[in-house]
Amino acid sequence: MVTLQWVLVIASSLLLFFLSPKATTASAFFGGTRRERSPGMIALMSSLVISWLFAKSITNAANLGLAFGLIGGVAYAAYYLSFAVAGWVIYRMRTLGGFKSIHDFLSQRFGRGALILFSLLICFRLFNEVWSNTMVIGSYFGQPGEGAYYAAIAVFTLLTLAYSLKGGMASSILTDIVQMALFGVLLAVVLGAIFPKVDYQPAPILSSGAWTMATGGNLLLVAVLQSFSYPFHDPVLTDRGFLSSPKTTLKAFLWATPLGFICIALFSTVGIYGGLEGVSGQAPVEVAKLLGGPILLVMNLIMITSAASTLDSTFTSFSKLAIIDLGLGRKGEALAISELKQSGHSHRNVFVGRSAMAILVAAGTLPVFFNPAILSATTVSGAMVAGLAPVFCLWRVKAPPLSFWLSVGFGLLCGIIYAAGYWPESWALTTGKYSHLLAVTLIELAGCFGLYALGIIFQPVHENKGNPDGSKN
Repeated sequence: MVTLQWVLVIASSLLLFFLSPKATTASAFFGGTRRERSPGMIALMSSLVISWLFAKSITNAANLGLAFGLIGGVAYAAYYLSFAVAGWVIYRMRTLGGFKSIHDFLSQRFGRGALILFSLLICFRLFNEVWSNTMVIGSYFGQPGEGAYYAAIAVFTLLTLAYSLKGGMASSILTDIVQMALFGVLLAVVLGAIFPKVDYQPAPILSSGAWTMATGGNLLLVAVLQSFSYPFHDPVLTDRGFLSSPKTTLKAFLWATPLGFICIALFSTVGIYGGLEGVSGQAPVEVAKLLGGPILLVMNLIMITSAASTLDSTFTSFSKLAIIDLGLGRKGEALAISELKQSGHSHRNVFVGRSAMAILVAAGTLPVFFNPAILSATTVSGAMVAGLAPVFCLWRVKAPPLSFWLSVGFGLLCGIIYAAGYWPESWALTTGKYSHLLAVTLIELAGCFGLYALGIIFQPVHENKGNPDGSKN
């Protein structure tokens, strides 16, 4: 069985490598163009959904289904409201504001300092994506501390890096379409193995768990609230908001919202079934073992597919952040995707972008040796970026740099206190798991919006000084 799992990892990665187009221009490597054409709606929607169907994401969905029943899966699926929020905001920023990227907006409105802080936040996000997804792959080969566990992580990561280096965003978009289709087929196979076990009756699944705050309701509310800030610190999502025309992009984001929700909710059925059977541990692994060897291989391939799609997007986004958004290859001169064709030194930019991918792999793999919890990669980083909610949701309100620093700073402070374990227990408004996360999220959002408004009061922005260059975006 282990031998077959190795075959799946290596064969699937090699297939994606040969399918990936070779990017020879900066617009293909960073902008995802193929034959000078931007991604269409179906391609963009598929890329969005599968890039968020992380290995850790679907593992978390199954584990939450195991712990709480249906509400656990629905709670985690609620994060997909982020697509609708981000899609609408980005559409309006592009059509009404004329902004060419998230970084363009931040730089014009709040200055270079805000741009640097934001970039550090998303670097932290991308850093988390590497270890949290590769650890899931390792868990199918062994336990932390075992050679097979680390070998699987190393081989999988390096093979994914190989095809990412080949084509950048062009590879990411194309392989995402393949991976999305494969995920749908594999999910159908898994569900097809589960439903006969419950006599084809949906009642045990639908009636599982209790719909209370203590048994999943806390996380459900957290997911809805964080959807107004969480998507904006994920460049894998926001980068795709500027690849195609505004209307095409908006359609892709809106369609991706229910599709992603359904995929996550359906996969949580794995954990719900595990709960009915009384399993414990990592739900996907234990349920796959319960269903037999072939399903274990299918589950393994699902994890490989979802982890690879996220990793290649993570590598590409980090590369774009370094070279395009921060302009590290051009002495700090940032460009928009639409300007890549006119930029010089195209080959040099691609070379530096590939080097950035390699650096992220090296840094992002280190945490696997310390065995961190994969769910923390989502919940903790989400708690730290609540300050982005007023920055982007109120983007049309003319606000000074002070508003940005007050809002983002307060969110970071609360998130760090929570992550360090010093959040006062007495501040919890509900009971049960995630009650403290809900408390910190509510306090953060109230405080961040209040401080954002306070900055405007103390440092009002005149209409003709909305941007550093005096323009009225």
